[in-house]
Amino acid sequence: MRPRQIRPPHGPFVNRQPELAALTEALGRAESGGPAIVVFTGLGGVGKTELIAEFTEKYRWRFPDGDLYADLRAYRHQGGVDLPGLLAGFLRDLGAKPPTVEAERFTMFRTVTAERRCLFFLDNVEHAAEVRALLPSSGLVVVASRRRLPALRMDGAEVRQLGPLSASAGAELVRTWLGSERGTDEELAALVELCGGLPLALNAVGGQLLDRESLPIARVVAELHDREGRLAMLDDEGSDLGPTYDLVYERLSEHGRALYHLIGVHPGPFVSAELAHAAGVERPAKALDELRAVHLVDEVLDADSETRFRAHDVVRLHAFGRTRELPERAELLARVVAYYRGRASVADRALMGPRLRLQDPSGEELPGFASGEAALEWLYAERANLRAVVEEAARQGWHGEVWRLCESLWPLYHGRKLYLDWIATHECGVESAQWDNQPDAVVRMRNQLARAHYERREFASAAEQLALAAEQLPLVVNRQVAGVLHETEGLLRLADGRPDLAVERFTLALAENRGDPHGEIVQSYNLAQALIGDGRPEEALTVLASATEVAEATGDHDMLTKLPLVRARAHRALGQLDLAIVHAGECADRARARKQYPKEAQAHTLLVALAEERDDPELAERSRARLREIQA
Repeated sequence: MRPRQIRPPHGPFVNRQPELAALTEALGRAESGGPAIVVFTGLGGVGKTELIAEFTEKYRWRFPDGDLYADLRAYRHQGGVDLPGLLAGFLRDLGAKPPTVEAERFTMFRTVTAERRCLFFLDNVEHAAEVRALLPSSGLVVVASRRRLPALRMDGAEVRQLGPLSASAGAELVRTWLGSERGTDEELAALVELCGGLPLALNAVGGQLLDRESLPIARVVAELHDREGRLAMLDDEGSDLGPTYDLVYERLSEHGRALYHLIGVHPGPFVSAELAHAAGVERPAKALDELRAVHLVDEVLDADSETRFRAHDVVRLHAFGRTRELPERAELLARVVAYYRGRASVADRALMGPRLRLQDPSGEELPGFASGEAALEWLYAERANLRAVVEEAARQGWHGEVWRLCESLWPLYHGRKLYLDWIATHECGVESAQWDNQPDAVVRMRNQLARAHYERREFASAAEQLALAAEQLPLVVNRQVAGVLHETEGLLRLADGRPDLAVERFTLALAENRGDPHGEIVQSYNLAQALIGDGRPEEALTVLASATEVAEATGDHDMLTKLPLVRARAHRALGQLDLAIVHAGECADRARARKQYPKEAQAHTLLVALAEERDDPELAERSRARLREIQA
């Protein structure tokens, strides 16, 4: 399926003919080979996104390989953008499996996009370097930014500033909604002026006028005049949108205002009916429809089944201004944090089943998930919200919420390799666990933080976190917490090429997990890999046989999928290729049934090697063919 990610236009479109012509000319250059870049700059609400949506709708047929959209703000934290995470999404959308090594994603992206005819829309860009890192080998790249980005001209980009609509163009736009009989030319010109010529503001006011046909335009103009100077944060940007949105806000229903308050309090960019309900908004679906009708929010499509909405930047700023002095602001924010902690807890349990958790279950009153896969998709779709909530809860000093939420985010960060989010949230988690005076949680947070550094091959940083965690071990109550620390130490020893020391650490981890079936299985799995590396495959098979019995007795399907692959490696080390093929095939079959495609790919990669060693070209080709399918 070709990606079609750029939304359709919202309605009538006026003016902007020079900009559309520039895009058409750039498309011609892109079709001649290599990438072409067009940059549109301008303040929020000026119509950059709508312009690109209009162009895409008109010329989509000239992008047979798809159109892709990325909002860099969703990947931006503390000034930096998670470019590897963004590229992982692009690669998946283009049918390629992202490499685990982040640096390799950039070269793969250039390879995958060679000779493809795609449109890439990069929204909310702040720096030229962000665009340069995301340039494909071919296709049209369109950039939207509030900054001028003149440096991109050095890369052959055409940089255009998109200004507000003129009085005549703005009036023409309003006329397309209201008809020719309503309002005078002078009234419409004044309305456009008070809305700053911004299509976003005109859309909001126009929605109100359409909803109330008897409302005179002159009255709206008078009310906007009375509100000049409000919301200085918006006025400072030269947008003059504060009075516009004051008027829209005051005409919302009670439910609509409650949802608007939620947008102002919520630290993340997305809201949903489920979140609104949990936060106390009555009739949330109707409230969302109301805000959508006046262009205060847009629907966002993601891979999971939940419908989300995003407010424009200017709307979020205005909503924040409306809630600064709200008496129930802290209570509303607490509900948002509680919702995400509970929902993440439910997702974690759906994904991972029984495992070591320091927190009691929460979120029982919230909807569950049909499968572990559905839970993971929800977590991934909410990743920007989840990080924002963790960081806001830390600022509020709600330390127990912070480390508990981080604990539940393990399957998201470990499964999807969102390293920047992982590290940032868990730095908050470590500090909060310390403030909460929870030694077990401190060790848990430092260990999970160490695992992020370990996977990024930042071994010194990982070792530093483990050393700091070890200082807390005399205070730890739950011995399994010590076990996970030994586990990560073992992984570091394997990375150092010291499997003998890894065997020692995994043996300690296994001892600390006695009595917990899942913990025993996981540490046996690790221990077996270290034993194979240490030249002791017979011992590894003994450990694996015992772990498999426990997994079968407890129904631990996740580990029943992983264990056969290590058994295959042990048999290979013993020269027992037939048995190795049997167990690698079992892993591949189980992983495919559970849609664990990375694990299935590992199994088929091993099967190819085993087939070559056994001189079995038919088996090798079958596994290569399946690897190609997984890659696609």
